[in-house]
Amino acid sequence: MPVRPATHDDLSALAELLDGYRRFYGQAADLAAATDFAARRLALGDSHLLVEAGPDGTLRGFVQLYPTLSTVQLAPRWILGDLFVTPEARRQGVAKALMNAARGLAESHGIAQLRLQTQVENHSAKALYASLGWRRDDAFDHYVLSLPTAPAR
Repeated sequence: MPVRPATHDDLSALAELLDGYRRFYGQAADLAAATDFAARRLALGDSHLLVEAGPDGTLRGFVQLYPTLSTVQLAPRWILGDLFVTPEARRQGVAKALMNAARGLAESHGIAQLRLQTQVENHSAKALYASLGWRRDDAFDHYVLSLPTAPAR
C-alpha cells in the first residue's frame, strides 16, 4: 500500500476523497469547494496531505496533518485533522498505512506530538487509534466556538 505526499496531479481524485470525507460527517456534497480547498492546501503548503494508492493507482484514502505549536512543550506539534478511506477500501489496512505514514512523517520532522479528535461514536476509528498506540486525552475538555464568518478555503 504505497502512501505518498499528494501532488497537484492528484487534485481531482483528492477532491473526490475530501468531498467523501465531508459527506461522511454530514455535510452536503460540494465537489467544487472540496477541489478549491485541496488546491489551496497544495499551493500554500500549509498542511501535509498524504494519499494511499491501490494496486491500480486509484487513490483510496488520505490523511491531512496541520502544523501548530505547543507553548507547554515549547515544541511544534501536528494536528491529524482528517483521515478518510473510501468505503470499498475499508478493512484492508489503508487507514493503518496512512496513520503509520503520518507518524513517520512527523518523526522525520522532529515533531514532539500528534493530536487528533474523532466523533464519540466512531468506534472503529477509536479501535484503530488505540491499536497504534494513541491514547485518549482525559486531562482536557475540548470546546468549540462557531463564528459567523465564511469558512476558510
